[in-house]
Amino acid sequence: MHAQRVGSLSQAQCERLTYLEFRLYFMGEIGRPDLSARFGVAPAGATRDIAMYRELAPQNIDFDNSSKTYRISSEFAPIFEHPPQRVLSALSLGFGDGVDGEPRLLLPCEFPAILSCPRMDVLAPICRAIYAKRPMAIRYQSMSSGESERAIVPLALVDTGLRWHVRAFDRKSGEFRDFVITRIQNPTILDEVSVAHERMDADIQWTRIVELDLVPHPRISRPEIIKMDYGMPDGSIRIRVRAAVAGYMLLRWSIDASPDHSLSEEHYRLWLRDPLALYGVENAKLAPGYRPPISPQPKSGAQV
Repeated sequence: MHAQRVGSLSQAQCERLTYLEFRLYFMGEIGRPDLSARFGVAPAGATRDIAMYRELAPQNIDFDNSSKTYRISSEFAPIFEHPPQRVLSALSLGFGDGVDGEPRLLLPCEFPAILSCPRMDVLAPICRAIYAKRPMAIRYQSMSSGESERAIVPLALVDTGLRWHVRAFDRKSGEFRDFVITRIQNPTILDEVSVAHERMDADIQWTRIVELDLVPHPRISRPEIIKMDYGMPDGSIRIRVRAAVAGYMLLRWSIDASPDHSLSEEHYRLWLRDPLALYGVENAKLAPGYRPPISPQPKSGAQV
């Protein structure tokens, strides 16, 4: 019933009521000034939104007459989706607040400093090229080959957890590659279109999905705690990721990808139970402890 009623709301109404419920859920209360300040609506409009939410979910919200504030009820059950990543971002950076200045934190929150940020005058044309499906000329600084002029066809942005890169077709090498955005200079969108073999559906590493089976590291004496940390009701996590980002993910989360779980340092809390899942993954070499599978030797007399 809730889903039907929510589905009939306009997008603007849905945004305001989601924010109202978010404040109830994570702050425990909301007042008309909160809605007015967030959306620039008049007090009468805020009152209508609260009344609409009370009609949709009367069991979720109580009115505190002494403070003229609406509070979460003991029977609260959310009627909107609140994805964890979005919630944590909102709590730490504000729920769309502070676009004209510093973010307004909803709760005290600390997180690791970001040491590597793309320049906006580089990121913006890359985004426009991805959106328009056009190639671009860049100057690129490579750790292995130094500075070079290249023409690339940007396909997607990727956050490795440590830095941002762009997945692109590199016309110089004729391959799909990852370009670290902070190493790109002078990006210029070209007035031409990409061709079929340069597009995303031709990137085998991007279109291929691999399934990674992650379990508590066998050396850990209390695996039940690791199961709690990572939400493992069945004792493992099975994650489906693009081959093009698998190595980055395993590196970011310090997942032991050795076939014999041989990494003993404390920060390796998870083990990739089936390292053969990385067969053919080009960036598998980034995964901690990864060793390429040994091809069986042909028997005597066998054709090679």
